Amino acid sequence: MLPPLRRLCICILLTTFLSFTTQNLLLPLTSTIFDGIDKTPHQLLRTATLRSSNRHHQRRAQRRSQHDGGVSLPLTSGSDYTLSFSVGTHHPQKVTLYMDTGSDLVWLPCSPLECILCDGKPTSTPLSNSALNHSTSVSCTSPSCSAVHSSLRTSDLCAIAGCPLEFIETDTASCSTSACPAFYYAYGDGSLVARLRQEHVSIPSGSGKPIHIPKFTFGCAHTSLGEPIGVAGFGRGVISLPAQISELSPHLGKQFSYCLISHSFDSKRARHPSPLILGRRNDVHDSDSKFTYTPMIDNPKHPHYYSVGLRAISIGDLRIQADNRLSTIDGDGNGGLVIDSGTTFTMLPSKMYEKVKDEFAKTMVGNGYLRSTQMEDATGLSPCYHHGRGNGKRRVPKLVLHFSGNASLTLPRRNYYMGLTRGGKHAGCLMLINGGDETDDGPAGTLGNIQQQGFEVVYDLEGGRVGFARKECSSLWTSMSKLNN
Repeated sequence: MLPPLRRLCICILLTTFLSFTTQNLLLPLTSTIFDGIDKTPHQLLRTATLRSSNRHHQRRAQRRSQHDGGVSLPLTSGSDYTLSFSVGTHHPQKVTLYMDTGSDLVWLPCSPLECILCDGKPTSTPLSNSALNHSTSVSCTSPSCSAVHSSLRTSDLCAIAGCPLEFIETDTASCSTSACPAFYYAYGDGSLVARLRQEHVSIPSGSGKPIHIPKFTFGCAHTSLGEPIGVAGFGRGVISLPAQISELSPHLGKQFSYCLISHSFDSKRARHPSPLILGRRNDVHDSDSKFTYTPMIDNPKHPHYYSVGLRAISIGDLRIQADNRLSTIDGDGNGGLVIDSGTTFTMLPSKMYEKVKDEFAKTMVGNGYLRSTQMEDATGLSPCYHHGRGNGKRRVPKLVLHFSGNASLTLPRRNYYMGLTRGGKHAGCLMLINGGDETDDGPAGTLGNIQQQGFEVVYDLEGGRVGFARKECSSLWTSMSKLNN
């Protein structure tokens, strides 16, 4: 999607990489989310609101149409989170990608790049021809080629990847050596056309030793619509970053986690790195009891999603039960809650959203807050309320997410109620969004990155579960850095 938010990438020479499998490797990151963008916090919020909605609905449109070791990487806070690395050997070039658990493709903008409707968006320098001097194309019959062209399973990878019919029928040798055709990939508010390439990739680590991947597979895009910055897909597909790392070191591909540092929509404050840890394991320094786990739910139509079951949401003392669509996924891939680092705000089905909003509004009005339609118009969020600076902190009702497996997540106030200033007046807004009609196909809801901030979120692929633990992310970064040196 990359609509609201996305991204990342890594690398390693096998011999070098395996020597790090007993360490946590930290990678420094710089933020590009706000660079060169002259927008107020209210404008950034409205943009993020629209992108979150577009991303969620694009997922549904796609459905209708068809530590004991690990690698630690930094994420940069903003409305999206990014990771930087270098591509190429003789003339390496630094690139920055959005990190996105909601997609499975790693792609980069390549020169020359035609970026349509990209004015006013953050930009990055496209990958130059010199950086790709020694890159190679990916075979038409490879699993990677099949994955980017179709999610259907078939033994005829050549056909599904779109090889010329004459190759398929008369020349299987040519088909097997033919380059993977260009493919189309769509997000919530943009899309791209790219070809798969393989090239050496390296990422500097907190230990001072770079990680290297000699033949990293990624999409090289020369045409994009509304997508000027590349994406590092962390989904469950064969072309995602964790999957490619797993081929070199299975341990590192079995678990990863991130801890997103909380931020406001103030570009001056979005500068601190967030730790991303590949191969994340609980050890004596990090007790397993600190995490609360909920099972992943497999999606038969969208296997790269990280979906979980949302059972209820509590507002204050009232527990609001969720529809079954939020806690289960049917045989057609409909339902469930997708955990997505690339979406800013949590999206809920209409009925559930209205129940939560109404109960929140009822409590806020009962505590003396007045509605701020001006702030709602400015941000696209609702409901919003007037209040004085620092006033009423104890009177905003608590919000708790209840997942399958008896896992509950009590959100810090800043994760669901954002204080803002406009025209000298102070107000706050509920940071949940109406995700649309329950009768629509596709995922029922999305857990956005705002609601994940301040928690270490662990993706245990081997155990088939997702864990949450309240953490001070900057302290986690510091402690992980010490382990690496």
